[in-house]
Amino acid sequence: MLTRIRNANLAYKTSVSLSKTKVNEKLCEILEQEGFIEKFSISETHSNEIIVDLKYHTHKSRGGVGIGKPCITNLKRISKPGLRIYTNSREIPKVLGGMGILILSTSKGLMTDRQARQARLGGEILCSVW
Repeated sequence: MLTRIRNANLAYKTSVSLSKTKVNEKLCEILEQEGFIEKFSISETHSNEIIVDLKYHTHKSRGGVGIGKPCITNLKRISKPGLRIYTNSREIPKVLGGMGILILSTSKGLMTDRQARQARLGGEILCSVW
């Protein structure tokens, strides 16, 4: 999922389709809340597909014509199947001094690093976004 979003972002696509899973839905929900994607919806033609509308900054100096820079500058997978990365609530790293987010898988579900620190939960670090 992360690679499909990253590739679509680099190719300046307006939307990308993903397989519908609970984890993918929750990741899209977090990315939408944090302002990294415009919106996401379940496809009307295929019930097992999510359509994600990507978000771009428009440049007013250019007259607002065309697509500007992507809102997602970097999307990086941290915990991999070969090497899982876990952390407790006190040792959750900050991404770019708090400008980016980490997405963690905790016992209460997927959440951002700020939410996990506030709830005092640790877990597996899935990815970082900025």
